[in-house]
Amino acid sequence: MNLFQAINNSLDLALSSDPTAIIFGEDVAFGGVFRCTVGLQEKHGKSRVFNTPLCEQGIAGFGIGAATAGATAIAEIQFADYILPAFDQICNEAAKYRYRSGGLYDCGSLTIRAPCSAVGHGALYHSQSPEAFFAHCPGLKVVVPRGPIKAKGLLLSCIRDKNPCLFFEPKILYRSAVEQVPVKEYTMPLSKADILVEGDDITLVGWGTQVHVLREVCQLAKDQLNVSCELIDLVTILPWDKETIAQSVKKTGRLLIAHEAPLTSGFGAEIAASIQHDCFLNLEAPIERVTGFDTPFPHMFEPFYMPDKWRCFEAVKKLVNY
Repeated sequence: MNLFQAINNSLDLALSSDPTAIIFGEDVAFGGVFRCTVGLQEKHGKSRVFNTPLCEQGIAGFGIGAATAGATAIAEIQFADYILPAFDQICNEAAKYRYRSGGLYDCGSLTIRAPCSAVGHGALYHSQSPEAFFAHCPGLKVVVPRGPIKAKGLLLSCIRDKNPCLFFEPKILYRSAVEQVPVKEYTMPLSKADILVEGDDITLVGWGTQVHVLREVCQLAKDQLNVSCELIDLVTILPWDKETIAQSVKKTGRLLIAHEAPLTSGFGAEIAASIQHDCFLNLEAPIERVTGFDTPFPHMFEPFYMPDKWRCFEAVKKLVNY
């Protein structure tokens, strides 16, 4: 399966196993712009898979109400860039509902999916990575998969988790990432990072599409510098797996974090601050961040904006030669 087929399969299983599950959003009835919900209305009915008005705040608010009333609510925001009108509902209502009611009520059975990150031609309004905005909000879980196998297992975990979850799907991977995905139901743990490549000289951390960029960097470093990289996919932005990264940095003494979002207050800043605090005496060089720039996401200059393998490789050379 490719990524969108794995997500479709995950949603199909959720609807089949949970009679309270509903899927809603802009254009989801005919499959959505990326085809992630294709065929689901025909199979499960118009009362369980249905379109909403073009109103992200309304989609989030409806999802909160449905989850509070006992449904398993799975909302789609058509692009992560347009989740900001729903920011108030997500951060001031969904994240706080359990706490505000003293545990009497919650909307934990709410999952909000949204395609995120660069796609090659998305420009300002269809390329952003907003995960750091929500990482500042206690009460949410924020997840970004790197491929079809992880997407299916993590999405089912989010749907069944009793906390409101945001599931950001790197849209460039919808068709380009293909894996042998188990067809039966399975879940994967949230808040647990994956060590994809073991190494001794430098720790590389990314999530989503950036994991694939860093894989190439690992190979470049090995071939051209004889440097052994340890590659970690963070997987869950909130709550994040600090222990796995800290243990790796204590071994390697060097850390590079790469993400597509702008540098200032990107989630890499939180990782860098935490690891500097916990691993100060183990560090052999200052922590490096390779990210997007502090500008609106450009159209024609996207190749220069992206933290590609060459920018990351230069950062690796800087770290090992410090």
